[in-house]
Amino acid sequence: MTLQRRILIFAVALAVLTTVGLLAVLRASSAAGQKDRTRADGPRTAPGDVSLAPDDGGRRIVFRNMAWGPHRDELTAVPADAPERARTASGVSCLRFHAAGGTGICLQADRSGVQDGYRAVVLDARLQEVAARPLAGIPTRARVSPGGRLAAWTVFVGGDSYAGTDFSTRTSVLDLRTGRFDASLEDFTIHKDGRPYRSSDVNFWGVTFADDERTFYATMATGGRTHLVRGDLAERTVTALRENVECPSLSPDGTRVVFKKRVAGLPAEAPWRLHVLDLASGAETPLAEERSVDDQAVWTDRGTVVYSLPGDFGADLYAVPADGSGAPARLMDSALAPAFLG
Repeated sequence: MTLQRRILIFAVALAVLTTVGLLAVLRASSAAGQKDRTRADGPRTAPGDVSLAPDDGGRRIVFRNMAWGPHRDELTAVPADAPERARTASGVSCLRFHAAGGTGICLQADRSGVQDGYRAVVLDARLQEVAARPLAGIPTRARVSPGGRLAAWTVFVGGDSYAGTDFSTRTSVLDLRTGRFDASLEDFTIHKDGRPYRSSDVNFWGVTFADDERTFYATMATGGRTHLVRGDLAERTVTALRENVECPSLSPDGTRVVFKKRVAGLPAEAPWRLHVLDLASGAETPLAEERSVDDQAVWTDRGTVVYSLPGDFGADLYAVPADGSGAPARLMDSALAPAFLG
């Protein structure tokens, strides 16, 4: 093969690769542009005032809006008894969110530096930033204590899914009244099987608070198993209570947790079913939702839990009775990370 022919073949190959790359960029740009345009069949959304105050605006849902358009990813509110109504968008964008007691925690992208990152932002009742901390990884879980004093968040610092085993998490707790910051629950003393426990593979995620002072529940993973743990912020301890519990969420009366449980025989990429655990009796109740739920559910009241499932535009919200009866029902399209307030 002559040198001239080799140069020609190289030039043609380079042109083809350049064209393919350009088309990929154009397709990605077009897809991103589509998400910024409101769909005619999507929920109506308009800018307005959104409050996190318990007694301001009646019973409502504040959530991350996933609907395509200029308000995608913003904290948005709808009446709790009419979730199909027009949405009010706040202008504050979050990847993960939770609120209680007039306080919100917003895990968001941070593009202010040389390299993009993430940060945890504490919001007051009017969604004004009152504190912020950088995050060490990709946001995945967030919770606020019932009275709004404590905030917790979890990030992925390795891997990208709870479904496998190749991941690492970091869970932090911030006391908003004193400023005390526990950067990682891995620094706490662990009690398991009635004795102190140490292992290099311990991970925590999915905090849910029992009160505004010291008690919380969370997931601990170690040795290829997950455990429900009860934590004590004052003593800096966690105690393993039960195996095969992930992403617990405590009921309003503090007597039960809804959680996702790995069920034998299900696909490795979709292994979970929602269950409710009675903390006093230890009785477990499988819920009527038979799809795999990779979410930390929330309670709307003592009788109903809400969770997300993948949807056409990111995620949709569903509700199901907490006693195992009934059937799941779609609550809202194009929504994620709800907080029920008021």
